[in-house]
Amino acid sequence: MGARLASSGGGGRGRRGRHGRAPMAEINVTPMVDVMLVLLIIFMVAAPLLVAGVPVDLPDSQADALNNEDRQISVSLDEQGLIYIDEDRVPAGEFVDRLAAISPPDAVNAPPVVLRADRSLDYGRVVAVMGALNAAGFRQISLVTHGSSESP
Repeated sequence: MGARLASSGGGGRGRRGRHGRAPMAEINVTPMVDVMLVLLIIFMVAAPLLVAGVPVDLPDSQADALNNEDRQISVSLDEQGLIYIDEDRVPAGEFVDRLAAISPPDAVNAPPVVLRADRSLDYGRVVAVMGALNAAGFRQISLVTHGSSESP
């Protein structure tokens, strides 16, 4: 007396076929999230290490930050007044010669210079380095400081 309706695929199995397993239509994102979190932690730890390696106690300033350029030269003066170009220490008396080796023939194509000087240094020492940079053809000199909320 009861009529049975025919179902697709027979036996009420639907799309499962013979083996009883339907293909998964979802993507498991858990491994991708795990990898992304590990990469985030690695970059957070490694980012501070990419800054120039010369320890300098920078003065405070209220100036706005400038954009970093790829081809800039970093000149650092540590607390003893020793000069570093990027991370290489420059022996006394060789700073002008090193600048001449770096400087292009025309000042228009000279890369910008980022000058980092320790706060305990004499102002005359910093100005002397800036004068040597200017004489070598470097006209774009930026002074690096810490940001501060204090008024002068």
